[in-house]
Amino acid sequence: MHYDNNEGDFDTERRLTVKYRIIPNTDLNASIICLGTSNLGTPIGERESSGIVDAYADCGGNFLDTAEVYANWLPVEPNSSERFIGKWMKERGSRSRMVLATKGGHPRLETPAVSRLSDSEIRDDIEGSLQRLQTDYIDLYYLHRDDPNRPVELIVELLEEQVRKGNIRHYACSNWSLDRMEQARQYAAKQGYTGFAAASNLWNLGDVSPGAIQDPSMVATDRELIVWHAETGMPLIPYSSQANGFFSGKYRRDQTVTPELAKTSVFRKYANETNFARLERVERIARKRHATPNQIALACLLAQPFPVYPVVGCKHKEHVLDSVGAADIELDPQTVSYIWSGGQ
Repeated sequence: MHYDNNEGDFDTERRLTVKYRIIPNTDLNASIICLGTSNLGTPIGERESSGIVDAYADCGGNFLDTAEVYANWLPVEPNSSERFIGKWMKERGSRSRMVLATKGGHPRLETPAVSRLSDSEIRDDIEGSLQRLQTDYIDLYYLHRDDPNRPVELIVELLEEQVRKGNIRHYACSNWSLDRMEQARQYAAKQGYTGFAAASNLWNLGDVSPGAIQDPSMVATDRELIVWHAETGMPLIPYSSQANGFFSGKYRRDQTVTPELAKTSVFRKYANETNFARLERVERIARKRHATPNQIALACLLAQPFPVYPVVGCKHKEHVLDSVGAADIELDPQTVSYIWSGGQ
């Protein structure tokens, strides 16, 4: 397989077409690019945040991702992301058009090792999210973390109770290990339940540098998990799908590494030889396809044998439109293999 070095020009006239896919075993027809909202409302100002979500909705995007814990690490009103999304939907009258996902069960930030997956804590988080989001139901509710000491049977039964009550329509998990997800899947099947409708773990085109993930409760998608998703058909809704912007091309192998740059999350996680080589291949394909490197990196995730809905974080309206455009790019298996491993 040969790729030439003709740079070409980006096609600024590319028609932006939002694509949708029903999340398997649900009735949720979601745009395949999901908008992450952890920075919206705070630290991004409310006016600019509204412009970002408006731009996403105006081009047909309908899949919003938030969480009870988002922005709680800032000295602002707690749960500011959910509050912002609730206000935005009410002002736009858009609730019925959105596929709304939120998460609960995350440990308190001051006590990260203390689990919050008791029955009362899950119920309280769901009720709190409903109030802040100003809605009667949540389309897709994730448990943001796991507690391996709590039987999956009890967790699944509690979530089923919330489905029966109408508080949530479907449930999913985030940062759960393969073993625990498989246990939950088998139990749900035995009981005749749909069970987890999706999983959300860290995944992108990059290889995370050893020791760079400082939160031991986070789960990065590895080869074993990819095989499991392919075998089960379980949808993956990955966070950090853009590798914190690494594949935008802003970071280079030969750039001067200042102390400030070395401390950034993106450089600490992704500045390694494997990823710089992938970045070069991404840029080569981007030139050939008249696309941006970010779009090609996202298209690699979409070109899997199981459903993938990347969660994208956007700080400007232009970032939204660029990311949504990735859905129009179809990569064949040879190209994906070339980007990932350099294989010809």
